[in-house]
Amino acid sequence: MSSDKIKINRTKKVFILIFFIALALLILVMSVTNTMTSYRHIPTLLTTKKEISIRGEVISSDNFKISSSKKLYKAVIDTRSIDPNKKELFIKLFSIYSGIKANKIRKKINNAHKTKPGTLVLSYNIDSRTAKNLKELGFNLRQLDVFRAIKVRGGKILYGLSIIESGEKRVFTYKNTLTPVIGYISKFESKEGTTKVNGIKGLEKSYNEVLNNSKDGILKGERDVLSYISFNKKSIIKSRVDGANLVLNIPLKLQKNIEMVLDLYKEKIGCDEIMVSIMESKTGKILSLATSNRFDPQNIQQHDIPNLNVNAIEYQFEPGSVIKPITISLVMDKGLIKRNELLYAHNEGKKNSKGEFPKGKYKIGKYYIKDDHQFKKNYLTLDDIVIYSSNIGTLQLAQRLKAHEFSKGFKKFGITNKTNIDLPYEKKGVMPKVYQFRAGESKGKDNIFKATVSYGQGMTATFMQILKAYSVFNNDGKITTPKIVSKIVQDNQSINLNTKEEQERVISAKTANQMKRLLIKTVNTGTGKKAKYEGLEIGGKTGTANIARGGKYQRKYISSFFGFANDKKSKYTIGVSVRNPPSKGKYWYYYYASESAVPVFKEVVKTLVKLGYLTPKNN
Repeated sequence: MSSDKIKINRTKKVFILIFFIALALLILVMSVTNTMTSYRHIPTLLTTKKEISIRGEVISSDNFKISSSKKLYKAVIDTRSIDPNKKELFIKLFSIYSGIKANKIRKKINNAHKTKPGTLVLSYNIDSRTAKNLKELGFNLRQLDVFRAIKVRGGKILYGLSIIESGEKRVFTYKNTLTPVIGYISKFESKEGTTKVNGIKGLEKSYNEVLNNSKDGILKGERDVLSYISFNKKSIIKSRVDGANLVLNIPLKLQKNIEMVLDLYKEKIGCDEIMVSIMESKTGKILSLATSNRFDPQNIQQHDIPNLNVNAIEYQFEPGSVIKPITISLVMDKGLIKRNELLYAHNEGKKNSKGEFPKGKYKIGKYYIKDDHQFKKNYLTLDDIVIYSSNIGTLQLAQRLKAHEFSKGFKKFGITNKTNIDLPYEKKGVMPKVYQFRAGESKGKDNIFKATVSYGQGMTATFMQILKAYSVFNNDGKITTPKIVSKIVQDNQSINLNTKEEQERVISAKTANQMKRLLIKTVNTGTGKKAKYEGLEIGGKTGTANIARGGKYQRKYISSFFGFANDKKSKYTIGVSVRNPPSKGKYWYYYYASESAVPVFKEVVKTLVKLGYLTPKNN
């Protein structure tokens, strides 16, 4: 071959080589350009994960969680990512770790394949412990190549098993304890699609915004090939802030013991309900607010519906004779009772126009008012009126007050006013208007409204209003506001709600102590004898009144005893109300407060002694 031909062949080869190199460069440029222009279609290299915050806790004063929230998780899988040859392995292992039956999981996956393969939620209700185990399972399944990468527009991605926070579940650790005071909740879906809760009744309702005052945590950064976040300087980390915790003034141990007493006595008496509350007289701290009618907030049944209300603040009733100390102290405070004064008991019987001798009755207009117990003597001292609960003696004293004095005095004691206890839906009760108390006043005539209200009828109040009013007699004439929550705690910051407040003076300290002496005497020698406890200062007043419904009195009663129990260090105002005890049959006598409410009061005092809240002298 000539040298010219060799040169030509070499030139062709070089040209061909340059052509292929140029073509390769062109293909490379086109590929890079295509990658750049189609970059938006591939899965993002940045990922964001939220750490869901949860509702705050309700904690007893002795540090037990009454209600709290637990995180819920959902298990998510992309059905396309499961290797068909290892599907059964995945189903069996997931069943073991989750506690969900294998058939149920298999059915979900098969149905998803038939309809629309893709993202499938295997469970929405996974607790934190199971979630942790499933996350470990997901990692191990990756190592076993149970999952395969899925082709997506712009590339491939490996999804695997994802365990994602889905919301929260409210847990009431001690079931029916402290209900209905603690309240109950309802679920709702947030804007982010997570399950949250709102309080509907009780403390869960009144402190709903505080308990739900939370912020989700955020983790944002570049993801690795396994979809985990790889943290660097550009990553964003915001810690989650859970809702505030409520710390109560109520200790769980005391509350449980009081509830046991109420359960026992409800069965013994055969009544509809028993309510009890214990309050520090000087501070207003509620140490117990209990009822015999409770429910499990996590499992509310149809028969629980009547028990969902906090009857201590929502049930209005005519309180009866427990109101008499309020009336009499108002008269005493105005200096309208003479020392050693005697009041006519109307016990002799005087002939009227019909020739009748109404013995032990007091006539106001067309109405006759009598005492429940017949007095043997015709004249009563102030002590007699209080100790033996005379309607006639009380109403005569009440007439000495002017209409505005009577009305204003009752309101200062908190009657027809909310107590401002930290619970929702509190009722105020009703009482005649000032002008009704004024009728006949200018002519020196007795007023029937003043008379009936003076001994607790013709008006309504709530259990908590009366408890608050009785704190006056054990607190030198000043009234205190009942408080259930002690403090609010969030993010290591605490707000104390038990701060000292300016207490309103209702009556003078002298009057309060005079009435206190009479209430102690009522326990020592009068209708409250069964409340007596040696070594302690015990005082109080019984009250039994008909329950009125639809403007008519029923053959049903509410029997109460309100008073106090003190030792050298502590002073407690205590209330007991028994709703609808038997009034006929074998145990008819239980409708008397002295036979029902007073023995319960005594058991409450015994409990306070047993748990160290009160120490009798010589102990």
